Amino acid sequence: MGAPSGRDLRPRQLSRIDPADRGQLAALLARHRLRARHSLGQNFLADPELRDRVVEAAGLAAEDEVLEVGAGLGTLTVALAGRCRRLVAVELDQRLAAVLRELTQGLENVEILVQDVLDLDLRPLFPRGGEVVVGNIPYYLTGALLPRLLEPTPRPSRLSLVVQKELAERLTAPTGWSLATVAVRVFADPELVMVLPAAAFEPVPRVDSALVRMEVRDRPAVTVPDLDAFFAFVEQVFQFRRKQLRQGLGRVGGLGGAAAAARLEAIGVDPTRRAETLGLDEWQRVYESFSP
Repeated sequence: MGAPSGRDLRPRQLSRIDPADRGQLAALLARHRLRARHSLGQNFLADPELRDRVVEAAGLAAEDEVLEVGAGLGTLTVALAGRCRRLVAVELDQRLAAVLRELTQGLENVEILVQDVLDLDLRPLFPRGGEVVVGNIPYYLTGALLPRLLEPTPRPSRLSLVVQKELAERLTAPTGWSLATVAVRVFADPELVMVLPAAAFEPVPRVDSALVRMEVRDRPAVTVPDLDAFFAFVEQVFQFRRKQLRQGLGRVGGLGGAAAAARLEAIGVDPTRRAETLGLDEWQRVYESFSP
C-alpha cells in the first residue's frame, strides 16, 4: 500500500496549482470565472491535510486502476494519479472538466471523461473489474450511484467515498438499517473512516460529510436465485417499516397478521420486530419464507 516507489506524492503537487488550498482554489475559480453550481451539488474540498487523508484511506497500490467520480477541479485527481497505474476521472460539468484537463496536463496515466457517471458503462473501461472507486460524491447522487457501482458485474474491489455524514452513519450502523443499507451490505462491508466538517469545503455545505470505505465482497452476502427479486421484496417490506413485521409481511404476502406471525416464528424471527432491525441472514430467511 502507499505511493509507488520513486514517486513521492507531495513533490508532484508542489509544481501544480493545488485546488485543496483555499486561496489557490479561489484564485483558480476567479481566473476561469467559475462558481460552484448548487444544482450539481458542487462543494469543493478545501483542506490539503484532509485531502491527503482521503487519498491515503483509498489504500491504493502501484498497479491499481482507479475510477474517480465527480473529479471536479482535480482536488483528489493529481494526488490519486501519483499512487496508481491508471486513473479514469469522470466529471459531468464541462466547465470544470476544462480546468481539470489543464491541471492534469502531463499526467499520462489520467483519462478524463465528461459524462454523467450514471450513464457510464464501466465494463469497457474495467473489463476485469477490481478497480478502486474514489470520489467526493454530491449528496443528491449517492442513492442512485451506489447500486450502479455495486450491482453489475464485474464489480470494483473497493469504494472509498466522501458522502453526507448522516448517510455514512446509516450505511455503517450495526442496526437501524435502511433499504440503502441492506443493498450496500449485500455487496460490501462498509466502514466509516473519518468525519469531514462542513467548514472543510467551499462553498460550505449545510451538513458535515464523512469518508466511507467499502470492501466489496467476492460474492453477494445473500444466496438467492434472483437478486433483483430479493431487493424488490425488501423494498416492499420497507414500505411498512413503521409497523411490526407481522403486519407488514401480512400485507406484502396477503396472509394476514396472524399467519405472517406464525411463519416468522417458524424461521426464528420475532414477529414484533421491524424491518430496520433485520440482518442479512434474517432477510434471506424472511425472503425464502415469504417470497412468491
